[in-house]
Amino acid sequence: MNMKDVKRIGIMGGGPGGLMLGLLLQQQGHEVAIYEKADPNVNKDRGGSLDIHDNSGQLALKEANIYQAFKDLARYEGEDTRVVSKDGTILFEEDAEGEGSRPEIDRGELCDIIMNQLAPSTVQYGYTFSHLNQLDNSQVEVAFKEGQSQTFDLVIGADGAFSKVRNHITDVDVEYNDISMVELNINNVKEDYPDLAQFNKNGKMMALGDHKAILGQLNGDGRIKAYVSYLMDVNQLDQYKAMSTEEIKQQLLQQDFADWSPELKHYIEYASDDMLLRRIYKLPIGFTWESIGNVTLIGDAAHLMSPFAGEGVNMALYDAYLLANAIKESQDLDTAVAQYEQEMYTVSKESAQESQDNLEVMFSDDAAEQMTAFFNSVIE
Repeated sequence: MNMKDVKRIGIMGGGPGGLMLGLLLQQQGHEVAIYEKADPNVNKDRGGSLDIHDNSGQLALKEANIYQAFKDLARYEGEDTRVVSKDGTILFEEDAEGEGSRPEIDRGELCDIIMNQLAPSTVQYGYTFSHLNQLDNSQVEVAFKEGQSQTFDLVIGADGAFSKVRNHITDVDVEYNDISMVELNINNVKEDYPDLAQFNKNGKMMALGDHKAILGQLNGDGRIKAYVSYLMDVNQLDQYKAMSTEEIKQQLLQQDFADWSPELKHYIEYASDDMLLRRIYKLPIGFTWESIGNVTLIGDAAHLMSPFAGEGVNMALYDAYLLANAIKESQDLDTAVAQYEQEMYTVSKESAQESQDNLEVMFSDDAAEQMTAFFNSVIE
């Protein structure tokens, strides 16, 4: 299809990648609609602090002319890093100085920055993708579970790990990555738990040992998100899901982390009842598909990887940057999509491998020592 004939573009998924792609394409003059199955608070509810990298995520922010708005909210002190052994010994510590290359920002704030630049009503909430049909005129009809349907010249699946759009492109599916986690929230930490605030400091704390991890991250809203992570069989998490929140806490404190230091157990003791249990999945590293031309994928839908390198959201933003540029520079839609996919495959494969390598280190026999050696090698 000639690019001049591309009138409507539909993006399935309103996370950071989908929003960024929508903004970049609108800035080029395209008619864009973004469909999100959740409610308008989706990105705040999914929370968490994100480190935005200078060689990927930040490039998209600059392309969209929202980099300054990002800098105004970014936390450069959020790059503080600690590696701790299970007995509470601090093996590595680095305090952020000045403006580093990977400042932190909360997911909700990042999405608000992008949303503020989108045309009104670009994002349609409460739309659940059902399936798509290829039409004879090279357009794509998208059907939603709520009963509506829309027709587009290009459809992008930005619908995350368990993408339904991906099912129309390939039979490849996600696979369990041998890690499950309990996500905890410690609210108002500086006021209510100053001892934990001092221990965690302004950025990341990684406590590693026994093929487990407690990962603490200070967020911009004053809470610490703690990710209590395990090397475990795929069905083992079901035992925790059958427990109450108090029972889960007691399981963590009295069984799973009974011999960990008191400072580390504070991440569990101080946590609110707001917790999330989840398994970590991945797509095969280097996964590709036969290019279709009028349907493609970005973000986790295209290259789901573990969260242990901070690459997920950065790759989603960078995918948006690559696809928008390919569309801008090409006269033909099929060519643009194929070009984007080839560029994305190369970069995402490297990020996925880094994420997997980090996972294997963090849950190894001597994880804390290995991670300390890695950080020391980086700063030398």
